Amino acid sequence: MLGDSPFVGFLLVTDAARAKQFYCDVLGLPLRHEDDYAVVVDAGGTPLRLAIVPQVPEPAGTNAGWLVDDLHTSVRALTAAGITFERFPGMAQDSDGVWSPSPDGGGVAWFRDPDGNRLSLTQDS
Repeated sequence: MLGDSPFVGFLLVTDAARAKQFYCDVLGLPLRHEDDYAVVVDAGGTPLRLAIVPQVPEPAGTNAGWLVDDLHTSVRALTAAGITFERFPGMAQDSDGVWSPSPDGGGVAWFRDPDGNRLSLTQDS
């Protein structure tokens, strides 16, 4: 039913200017639109609506993520831009914070935006 309909992603943020700076300036996502209710960026051809709310709840898992061609290069570039990647107790992560569940490549690394949304980078094997 919705297979041919474009998808829109949503994340909650508390400060539009701070979200715009992080998503546009740090992550490099182009601004599509902003108003009193949200900042909308282009996340690889998909609109990502950063909806302004009074408080963002602690995520139970990953809120949004990107598929990348070279995970370690992407992690290192974002680390150089000031992003800290998360470490999880009991999860075998390498020095970049990458968890690789299979020996044939691929992996995932997680980081947070200024409002605490958990974001990820994934490389398929």
